[in-house]
Amino acid sequence: MEARHEPVAAIPERSVRALPGWIGLVTVLLLLGLSVWVFVSGLPTSVWEDPSPFLLVGGSVLFVLAIVTANGLFIVQPNQARVLVLFGRYMGSVKSDGWYFVNPLAAKKPISLRVRNFTSPQLKVNDANGNPIEIAAVVVWRVVDTARALFSVEDYNAFVEVQSETAIRHLASQYPYDDGLNEGESSLRGSAEEVAQALQKELQERLEMAGIAVIEARISHLAYSPEIAGAMLQRQQASAIIAARQKIVEGAVSMVEMALDMLDQHQKVELTPARKADLVANLLVVLTSDRAAQPTLPLTR
Repeated sequence: MEARHEPVAAIPERSVRALPGWIGLVTVLLLLGLSVWVFVSGLPTSVWEDPSPFLLVGGSVLFVLAIVTANGLFIVQPNQARVLVLFGRYMGSVKSDGWYFVNPLAAKKPISLRVRNFTSPQLKVNDANGNPIEIAAVVVWRVVDTARALFSVEDYNAFVEVQSETAIRHLASQYPYDDGLNEGESSLRGSAEEVAQALQKELQERLEMAGIAVIEARISHLAYSPEIAGAMLQRQQASAIIAARQKIVEGAVSMVEMALDMLDQHQKVELTPARKADLVANLLVVLTSDRAAQPTLPLTR
């Protein structure tokens, strides 16, 4: 019987209403002043008087209460947030910058909302054709949901790294390294924008549960593995030579056709089929040769 894994319940982010910091400061100062006054009141004014234990203990308690109350003061810097947790219960998040005062017993966990970069290490994977390649990518991301980032995953920074490497490996296996045999086929090297969009989409789906938004994802390194790099370089050179020869032949054929049409229009030279075939052959040799033509004179009798 197969075990079923229940999906992790996502805790939605919510805002908490925090008091201005000056209210907390005034409260702390009042408690400090009251504790000092009560403590001093409990001290004897002469050697014949006994100290008041009740007032001394009350002043000490008020002083401790003032110190505890001061723990409710905190500052939120721009593009940062504080997640409030009271006795294991999520209270809410404060994302606006400023000085605030909340329940002093609540834990205030800081989390950055700033844009971050992650550069993956060079990964050795197989492309869609099975060729071993080296690939790396740069991922630009930021936290948009503080509750999911802290409570849905153990460590959202490590989560981004692991999921990014997984997405890069999966993406590399879906595309060939270079242009495929079929015209218009996408490839890692020839379809940079399409590959970047596919990587960003897959990463966003993987990181959505952690409350992270992927701003951009692009391949930063792409190369064949060293063991096949030489053979693939020869293949690319051969493909380039074939493509260049094809262009040369197409141009030579069009020039021969133009020459024959001009001769027919001016009607200055009458060409028999045999002479026309010789002319075409000679022109094609001259135009497609990679060396300069050497003219020869026919023998006359």
